[in-house]
Amino acid sequence: MKENQLVLGYIGNGKSANRYHIPFVLQRPDKFFIKTIFDICIRHDIWKRIDGIHYSQDIDDILNDPEIDMVVICTGHHLHYQYAKMVLEAGKHCLVEKPFMENSQQAKEIFALANQKGLFISAYQNRRYDSDFLTVQKVIESGKLGDLLELEMHFDYYRPEIPESIHKFDAAHSYLYGHGCHTLDQVISYFGKPDHIHYDVRQLLGSGRFNDYFDLDLYYGTLKVSVKSSYFRIKERPSFIVYGKKGMFIKESKDRQEEHLKLFYMPDHDDFGQDLPQHYGVLTYIDDAGCFHEEKVPSVNGDYGRVYDGIYESIVHGKEQAIKQEETLLQMQILETGIKDLK
Repeated sequence: MKENQLVLGYIGNGKSANRYHIPFVLQRPDKFFIKTIFDICIRHDIWKRIDGIHYSQDIDDILNDPEIDMVVICTGHHLHYQYAKMVLEAGKHCLVEKPFMENSQQAKEIFALANQKGLFISAYQNRRYDSDFLTVQKVIESGKLGDLLELEMHFDYYRPEIPESIHKFDAAHSYLYGHGCHTLDQVISYFGKPDHIHYDVRQLLGSGRFNDYFDLDLYYGTLKVSVKSSYFRIKERPSFIVYGKKGMFIKESKDRQEEHLKLFYMPDHDDFGQDLPQHYGVLTYIDDAGCFHEEKVPSVNGDYGRVYDGIYESIVHGKEQAIKQEETLLQMQILETGIKDLK
């Protein structure tokens, strides 16, 4: 460590590192110092050079640097296994973008290696700190909905050109892997392991094509949690709909952090990622006196950087990992099961 800072190295200098990681780390200079970024081809035409960071096309500048405490892997997930293994064997803690690995066997091997060496490793499940998801938790915990009956969560696009441009099926690059890893982790982190799951995972353009649709129902006693996504929704469904015995909550719009990041409007702005009143969800319920209520619920602010806060607390202060290994393994198993019959 350097002056109580964890010293970081990054593998990958693309969108993942520069949009979803580094802006949040730079907001935490008391906890983290970014020393080196490695990529096989360093370019600065899209992502500008950041002052004070060493850019390298030699991975040994990270693996063989004794000052670097943790390495963050921000590559395509087909490279996650080999890079994570190299990082752990170099004796460094590791954070890996999602989906964590290509399959649960790789995940088990990597977790076993980290545990053997006494090193921290985790998937980067930043969507746990989405504003819409945090707001749903606030509403559930208020008790105004009563006993939960059903929760629907949607992650929709209208981007037909993407599946239409892909003419072969690749399990590890399926839509379920690429986006189910966001929403499934939210469900697992809050509700735990389901009693059973119903899978509806499709190739809307036909067999041998891209997986472009999924609808998974996860059952927890009488509660059903549905995780749904499609590339062919010309109008998005609400981000969340929650039904209870006494009421319901609808959050139409998604967390705005990604929206702002895509506009290069970064977390150093005070209003970064924050909902405006028109984005607030609507809670409708009957109270214990039988009175009807309908009210807007101010959104809880999201913050992807909370993943890094948890990492610091775990590595430096010995606290339990926020993103547990068993949760990541369960997610990997669900992803594998979902696409196993596709060809």
